[in-house]
Amino acid sequence: MSVKSGLPNDFDPSTYDAIVVGAGYAGAVCARMLAEGCSFRVAVLERRDHIAGNAYDYEDEAGVLVHKYGPHIYHTFDDRVHEFLCRFTEFTDYQHKVLANIHGTLMPVPFNHQSLKLAFGDEKGERLYRKLVATFGENKKVPILELREQNDPELSEVADYVYENVFLHYTMKQWGKTPDQIDPAVMGRVPVFVGDDDRYFPQAPHQGMPAKSYTALFERMLDHDLIEVYTNVDARDLLHVEDFSINVCGAPYGGEVIYTGPLDELFGLDLGALPYRTLDMQFETLDQDQFQPVGTVNYTVSEDFTRITEFKNMTGQVLPGKTTIMREYSKPYEPNSGQTPYYVINEPQNIELYEKYRQRVSGIVNFHVVGRLAEYRYYDMDGVVASALELSDKIISQR
Repeated sequence: MSVKSGLPNDFDPSTYDAIVVGAGYAGAVCARMLAEGCSFRVAVLERRDHIAGNAYDYEDEAGVLVHKYGPHIYHTFDDRVHEFLCRFTEFTDYQHKVLANIHGTLMPVPFNHQSLKLAFGDEKGERLYRKLVATFGENKKVPILELREQNDPELSEVADYVYENVFLHYTMKQWGKTPDQIDPAVMGRVPVFVGDDDRYFPQAPHQGMPAKSYTALFERMLDHDLIEVYTNVDARDLLHVEDFSINVCGAPYGGEVIYTGPLDELFGLDLGALPYRTLDMQFETLDQDQFQPVGTVNYTVSEDFTRITEFKNMTGQVLPGKTTIMREYSKPYEPNSGQTPYYVINEPQNIELYEKYRQRVSGIVNFHVVGRLAEYRYYDMDGVVASALELSDKIISQR
């Protein structure tokens, strides 16, 4: 794989059939597909000093494999996505589990049979569970709104408990909202799982972790004779949007441009900044084998952080006497601050602003936006891959 830091002095965009901005999932998938599908020579421009985007992982000073930008848990229902990624890695059989720390008691999330007994005591919890089974059947996800609609005081008590202890305070921390600002429709979709399966993604047929690492997956994906990767390159310095064309390095560019970065930043935020939530991630290495029983523990009613991740519990890494954990603190994203925009704020005025930016590139036939930032939407990893595969199919079919 050809990876260079910075652009060479003789960099000539016209020698490439496609320029891909970003070496995360969206960019790497498109680069590989175009190199294979129509023999494009591809230049990948990455602002950071590494590939793999937010999925980037590495061994810290203690030798623990950590995810620099927060835990990435692979799961998908999409067979094509899975088959594509399996070309570049094997996956472990890791099944993600999440616990909520509720007043010091660790309860499975989504809230399930075991959670009921922990919250209400064995006898009452079992009685409530049997009532849920009788009403909805087993192995069903039931939104708490449906519990309230039964007009049963006990089922409403379950709904109130889950809302208050699992959802409300956690959401306030994650999104910086007060209770009156939280959409009741969203609240109503919070599920209770009527069953004992405590996996976070119980229905996903494909799930696990890359057997070696996410970074190794990307190294293999970008390892192609027609792909060249340039890190520490800010494409905003090279791209200029005209009404119906895109200039690269000061000249009109006739190849395909795949853009995966924030669309508002491409225009210098001249219509205003698209809002996001970001995360302050604090890593700590401990002199012990294990800190918590699962990969993720959500702190839903206490602490000012939202969750703690312990990476060895997810990767299966064997490293006696050392473990690294990470606490996440949610806060508003500040543009041009060096922060990472993680979560779009999906409100009507923000979508309207995004569409104004999107309209400014809609007439450029060789300029394509794809991915979480460029499309201003939340994607799981498999969703980004699916979107990139779809875009690649479209470009290849036109060639």
